[in-house]
Amino acid sequence: MQTIQKRTTFHYLAALVLFSVYGIQVCPFLDSLTTAQLLLPILVVFSVQWLIRRKLEASIARQPYKLQVKTQFKTDLGLFVGFGLLLGSYNAALYGFPLESGGKVIVGMSVLGFLIACELALFREYQLAQQISNSDQQLEPDDNPYPLTQKFIWFAAICAISVIGVVFLVINKDLEWLIHTGDSIPLETSQGYILGEIVFVIGTMMLYILAIIIGYSRNLKLFISAQNHTLQRLTEGELAIQVPVTSNDEFGLMAVRTNRMINALAERTQELNITRDASILGLASLAETRDNETGGHILRTQNYVRLLAEQLSRGERDRDALDPATIDLLYKSAPLHDVGKVGIPDSILLKPGKLTDEEFDIMKGHAQIGADALEVAEAQLGSNSFLQIAREISLTHHEKWDGNGYPNKLKGEAIPISGRLMALADVYDALRSKRVYKPAFSHEKARSIILEGSGSHFDPTVVDAFLKVEQQFIEIANTYADEEAEAA
Repeated sequence: MQTIQKRTTFHYLAALVLFSVYGIQVCPFLDSLTTAQLLLPILVVFSVQWLIRRKLEASIARQPYKLQVKTQFKTDLGLFVGFGLLLGSYNAALYGFPLESGGKVIVGMSVLGFLIACELALFREYQLAQQISNSDQQLEPDDNPYPLTQKFIWFAAICAISVIGVVFLVINKDLEWLIHTGDSIPLETSQGYILGEIVFVIGTMMLYILAIIIGYSRNLKLFISAQNHTLQRLTEGELAIQVPVTSNDEFGLMAVRTNRMINALAERTQELNITRDASILGLASLAETRDNETGGHILRTQNYVRLLAEQLSRGERDRDALDPATIDLLYKSAPLHDVGKVGIPDSILLKPGKLTDEEFDIMKGHAQIGADALEVAEAQLGSNSFLQIAREISLTHHEKWDGNGYPNKLKGEAIPISGRLMALADVYDALRSKRVYKPAFSHEKARSIILEGSGSHFDPTVVDAFLKVEQQFIEIANTYADEEAEAA
């Protein structure tokens, strides 16, 4: 990763400057060297260390995703500790520096290496998480990853020990310096020098620790945001979604288990949808055996309803009420609009001629009969069941916009949108179909009758939607035409 390389280079340069400038302040033996004797070995060590780290980057990138962060951390920390040992050994061999001096060099390199390794590892984890998310890949976390709480405890403990240790070395060096200088430097000058030195050391280390905390917070926000985003979409009914699994820790396990839950929920939902569709189909088939309507009528009206609903969903008024899931239920429930006809006597239901007023009054009862039957089933499933829309359609598809319909003379928007859609679809299909008491009307004739009924029989907004999709109405009528109509 190019960005990782740039970030690594920046940290190694910063470490080179810090160690070169401040190494002599911690160790008086280093202070005794000339500038060339001090800087040349440090420059060589950091240059070789950087080159090795650059070569190892390709090897780190070839590791499985879940091992890359750990491998990089160990690599960076190992390089700093190893080259600290090398530098301390070099000074001891060439200049005869005691173990104390080498120990200070190793401590300084190790502390810098730990802080730099932590920051770079967190940055790599962040970049990997983004890369995995963008490529739709999934990391496979360990079943028992090392706990984040333990990582945080170790990090806090090592940082505290490092700060205390480095400050102790600085104070120890400054005490030796005070003893050596004696009264040759004013006390106020010595005090300012020592305090400035301690502030510089602590400030530098705190900046690194702060950078690590910011990196950890950035990664934490990324993981939590992905989890919350997925759960939010899940609560909105979207099941074709997964949480990106991008870390080998508890968040990775949480994402894996959330995805398993979503998959199980999707399977269960699919089973329920199959059961729902089978129930609707069974009821529709029952109604069809008692009705004199054709199968083409059912196919046409349900397609009309869906077409109108999709058109209305583009408008401001009905956008929220007609979401894709509701439109699908409207389409599948539309065949139940006349299910109540199973309760109408054959002498009326199958009469070959026009009904008398008394017979028509009995026929009107099919709307309530169907709604009552569906309500019994709905009571077992709850008010939010799929049968709610079917019951609405059965009960209200003969209501009229002006309140002169039946069975309850509902008016305007008191009529559910499902009933208003079915009303237009049912009337249009009846007008276009042949009956014993009338011929099949043309689309133009049916269209003019519907326009006359706008604001009285039909919701004007639904009529407007019909006018926008009337060509599709014609296509549906032709596609699912009855055999007699095709023969004609």
